[in-house]
Amino acid sequence: MTPAGVCAPPSPALIRSVITSYGDGHHDAPRGDALRVDARSLRNPPEDSTVRERMLRANGLDPDVRAYVLATPGTDRLIERSVGRAAALLALPGHLRVDIHVLCGGGRHRSVVVAEELASLLRAFGYGVETEHRHIDRPILG
Repeated sequence: MTPAGVCAPPSPALIRSVITSYGDGHHDAPRGDALRVDARSLRNPPEDSTVRERMLRANGLDPDVRAYVLATPGTDRLIERSVGRAAALLALPGHLRVDIHVLCGGGRHRSVVVAEELASLLRAFGYGVETEHRHIDRPILG
Protein backbone atom coordinates (compact mmCIF):
# COMPACT_ATOMS: atom_id res chain seq x y z
CA MET A 1 0.00 0.00 0.00
CA THR A 2 1.49 3.34 -1.07
CA PRO A 3 0.40 6.52 0.76
CA ALA A 4 -2.07 8.59 -1.23
CA GLY A 5 -0.41 10.71 -3.88
CA VAL A 6 2.99 9.03 -3.58
CA CYS A 7 4.66 7.84 -6.75
CA ALA A 8 6.41 4.48 -7.02
CA PRO A 9 10.04 4.78 -5.88
CA PRO A 10 13.11 4.09 -7.99
CA SER A 11 15.47 1.15 -7.45
CA PRO A 12 15.30 -0.17 -3.87
CA ALA A 13 19.05 -0.86 -3.90
CA LEU A 14 19.74 2.87 -3.58
CA ILE A 15 19.75 4.04 0.05
CA ARG A 16 17.23 6.85 0.13
CA SER A 17 16.87 7.23 3.89
CA VAL A 18 18.91 6.76 7.04
CA ILE A 19 16.74 6.50 10.13
CA THR A 20 18.55 7.31 13.37
CA SER A 21 17.06 6.61 16.79
CA TYR A 22 18.44 8.44 19.79
CA GLY A 23 17.71 9.56 23.33
CA ASP A 24 17.14 13.25 23.90
CA GLY A 25 18.41 12.85 27.46
CA HIS A 26 21.95 12.15 26.24
CA HIS A 27 22.26 15.70 24.84
CA ASP A 28 24.03 14.68 21.63
CA ALA A 29 21.29 14.63 19.02
CA PRO A 30 22.28 13.77 15.46
CA ARG A 31 22.98 16.78 13.28
CA GLY A 32 21.81 17.65 9.81
CA ASP A 33 18.56 18.11 7.97
CA ALA A 34 16.08 15.41 8.86
CA LEU A 35 12.43 14.69 9.43
CA ARG A 36 12.10 14.61 13.22
CA VAL A 37 9.79 12.08 14.87
CA ASP A 38 9.17 12.50 18.62
CA ALA A 39 8.24 9.23 20.35
CA ARG A 40 8.35 10.64 23.90
CA SER A 41 4.55 10.72 24.10
CA LEU A 42 4.40 6.91 23.87
CA ARG A 43 4.42 4.70 26.96
CA ASN A 44 7.97 4.16 28.23
CA PRO A 45 8.47 0.48 29.15
CA PRO A 46 10.89 1.10 32.07
CA GLU A 47 8.34 3.40 33.71
CA ASP A 48 5.71 0.63 33.87
CA SER A 49 6.17 -1.29 37.13
CA THR A 50 4.49 -4.40 35.69
CA VAL A 51 7.23 -4.86 33.06
CA ARG A 52 10.08 -2.70 34.38
CA GLU A 53 12.53 -5.43 35.42
CA ARG A 54 12.29 -7.23 32.08
CA MET A 55 12.46 -4.01 30.06
CA LEU A 56 15.53 -2.71 31.86
CA ARG A 57 17.55 -5.54 30.30
CA ALA A 58 15.97 -5.24 26.84
CA ASN A 59 15.83 -2.71 24.03
CA GLY A 60 13.57 -1.85 21.12
CA LEU A 61 14.86 -4.74 19.00
CA ASP A 62 13.38 -7.21 21.53
CA PRO A 63 9.98 -8.59 20.43
CA ASP A 64 8.43 -7.94 23.87
CA VAL A 65 9.53 -4.30 23.83
CA ARG A 66 8.29 -3.94 20.26
CA ALA A 67 4.88 -5.37 21.18
CA TYR A 68 4.64 -3.14 24.26
CA VAL A 69 5.46 0.07 22.39
CA LEU A 70 3.27 -0.78 19.38
CA ALA A 71 0.33 -1.41 21.74
CA THR A 72 0.55 2.16 23.05
CA PRO A 73 -2.43 4.26 21.95
CA GLY A 74 -1.30 6.73 19.29
CA THR A 75 1.66 4.70 18.05
CA ASP A 76 -0.06 3.69 14.80
CA ARG A 77 -0.99 7.30 14.08
CA LEU A 78 2.55 8.55 14.79
CA ILE A 79 4.07 5.91 12.50
CA GLU A 80 1.51 6.39 9.70
CA ARG A 81 1.89 10.17 9.73
CA SER A 82 5.70 9.93 9.77
CA VAL A 83 5.99 7.36 6.99
CA GLY A 84 3.52 9.37 4.90
CA ARG A 85 5.60 12.52 5.27
CA ALA A 86 8.83 10.70 4.48
CA ALA A 87 7.35 8.93 1.44
CA ALA A 88 5.90 12.19 0.14
CA LEU A 89 9.30 13.89 0.40
CA LEU A 90 11.06 10.93 -1.21
CA ALA A 91 8.61 11.06 -4.12
CA LEU A 92 9.43 14.68 -4.95
CA PRO A 93 11.36 15.03 -8.20
CA GLY A 94 15.06 15.43 -7.52
CA HIS A 95 14.69 14.66 -3.81
CA LEU A 96 17.24 11.88 -3.47
CA ARG A 97 17.43 11.40 0.30
CA VAL A 98 15.30 11.97 3.37
CA ASP A 99 16.85 11.22 6.72
CA ILE A 100 14.69 10.67 9.78
CA HIS A 101 15.66 11.25 13.41
CA VAL A 102 13.46 9.43 15.93
CA LEU A 103 13.83 10.48 19.54
CA CYS A 104 12.63 9.40 22.94
CA GLY A 105 14.04 10.00 26.41
CA GLY A 106 16.88 7.47 26.52
CA GLY A 107 17.08 6.03 23.02
CA ARG A 108 16.73 2.35 23.97
CA HIS A 109 13.05 1.47 23.63
CA ARG A 110 10.44 3.73 22.01
CA SER A 111 12.65 5.47 19.44
CA VAL A 112 14.19 2.15 18.36
CA VAL A 113 10.78 0.51 17.84
CA VAL A 114 9.42 3.49 15.89
CA ALA A 115 12.60 3.72 13.77
CA GLU A 116 12.44 0.03 12.89
CA GLU A 117 8.74 0.27 12.00
CA LEU A 118 9.34 3.28 9.77
CA ALA A 119 12.21 1.47 8.06
CA SER A 120 10.10 -1.63 7.51
CA LEU A 121 7.27 0.36 5.95
CA LEU A 122 9.54 2.41 3.70
CA ARG A 123 11.28 -0.78 2.56
CA ALA A 124 7.87 -2.28 1.78
CA PHE A 125 7.25 0.76 -0.46
CA GLY A 126 10.52 -0.08 -2.25
CA TYR A 127 12.87 2.50 -0.72
CA GLY A 128 16.39 1.61 0.38
CA VAL A 129 16.67 2.35 4.10
CA GLU A 130 19.34 1.96 6.77
CA THR A 131 18.80 2.27 10.51
CA GLU A 132 21.21 3.46 13.18
CA HIS A 133 20.48 3.22 16.89
CA ARG A 134 22.70 5.80 18.51
CA HIS A 135 21.96 5.11 22.20
CA ILE A 136 20.58 1.57 22.21
CA ASP A 137 23.37 0.27 24.45
CA ARG A 138 23.49 3.20 26.86
CA PRO A 139 22.26 2.79 30.46
CA ILE A 140 18.65 3.65 31.30
CA LEU A 141 18.33 7.32 32.24
CA GLY A 142 17.02 8.22 35.72
